[in-house]
Amino acid sequence: MSLIDLLTGNTSNQVAEQAENKFGISRNQIIALLAVAAPLVISYLRNKSQDANEAEALNNALDKDHDGSILDDASQAEARQAEGGSILDHVFGSQKSTVENQLSQNTGISIDKIGPVLAMLAPVIMGYIGKEKQQNNVGAGGLGDLLGGILGNASNQAQAQQSNPLNDILGSVLGGGQAQSGGNPLNDILGSVLGGGQQQQQGGGLGSILGNILGGK
Repeated sequence: MSLIDLLTGNTSNQVAEQAENKFGISRNQIIALLAVAAPLVISYLRNKSQDANEAEALNNALDKDHDGSILDDASQAEARQAEGGSILDHVFGSQKSTVENQLSQNTGISIDKIGPVLAMLAPVIMGYIGKEKQQNNVGAGGLGDLLGGILGNASNQAQAQQSNPLNDILGSVLGGGQAQSGGNPLNDILGSVLGGGQQQQQGGGLGSILGNILGGK
């Protein structure tokens, strides 16, 4: 399953419905947030996995807690919200509040809700990675290539199918992230793309795309 399949499939819709009911945020906003958060989390994990110890820890976490079953039972997302918070703490570390502030500004989800919503989405993203890991029979040493492949395939698919606003979002996010290899994903993705830096020619970058898909909310 590609990353775009995850974003446009039943799992994301079901999780978005749960979050909509719990937090009073529109389903479109939740799915748009997932479209940004998923490649962002994957980029951070790809960078971390370049360290052998981090790769081993991620491999163990995926084997133990993220077998992909959450993709077939989206009710797990709300039940695992606390776990999702811990995942975000590890993935983003000291940059977590910066990431949340930037995502809040660009999705229109208030800062007091962005963290809890992301915490619901994090186990879904990890479940997706875990399922891809199983299907490709990848161990700790292959995680970096697996995660890079997920991002590359999603980028190609988004650019080939730009009629869907979600693909526009992914294309913007992945375009910024892939362009500067080896850099900090926070700067590459959040700084240049969400801020509109490299995407001015597209009418203001992700912010304007989100504005269009969310109806200016």
